[in-house]
Amino acid sequence: MEGGAYGAGKAGGAFDLQTFIRQPHTVLRLVSWVFAIVVFGSIVNEGYLNDSKESEKFCIYNRNHNACNYGVTVGVLAFLTCILYLALDVHFPQISSVKDRKKAVISDIGVSAFWAFLWFVGFCFLANQWQVSKPEDNPMNEGTDAARAAITFSFFSIFTWVGQAVLAFQRYRIGADSALFSQDYTDPSQDSSMPYAPYASEPEAGPDIGGSYQQPANAFDAETQGYQTQGY
Repeated sequence: MEGGAYGAGKAGGAFDLQTFIRQPHTVLRLVSWVFAIVVFGSIVNEGYLNDSKESEKFCIYNRNHNACNYGVTVGVLAFLTCILYLALDVHFPQISSVKDRKKAVISDIGVSAFWAFLWFVGFCFLANQWQVSKPEDNPMNEGTDAARAAITFSFFSIFTWVGQAVLAFQRYRIGADSALFSQDYTDPSQDSSMPYAPYASEPEAGPDIGGSYQQPANAFDAETQGYQTQGY
């Protein structure tokens, strides 16, 4: 795991494509992106069958349009979410504010966990509707491979999004590197709340009670000063 603030180094470094692609969370986002394409692409292309009795097409999953709509909607939104967070991953090392990095990582945790839940619901929904589908609705077994592919990759997507949430949580635990960043530091010279810079004055000498005394320059001056003190 890369060191620094929330899994990234100090802001301002050059972008390295090879390093970026090799990062675990980047790999999982790309895999999730591909899985989302497979899910909604399979349903859109072969998930709707022609009805010989009716002019309208019906969903291959037990004629339940909600199942097809759910799979397509979740797949498309997951596809867009992967692109959004891939762009955020590219920009993340350039974010200098530790607080902004923290918000980005927390959102990654929440969004990844939320999508893992949606894919779990989608897998259960599609698998259930596929299981109760009637053979007479599709006697030619058209689109069965695509329907199974959508269910399979919905199941795989659960783990890729859970993995993204776990990696984001690990980045959150790394936190801010105190050696590189400071969240709340304020330069005292730039703090507008202080009317003037603090001034440390030297301690003043106390009052001279006995008066000032000058050391005689030589022994003659000392003797003369002694006579003057005695009144001679």
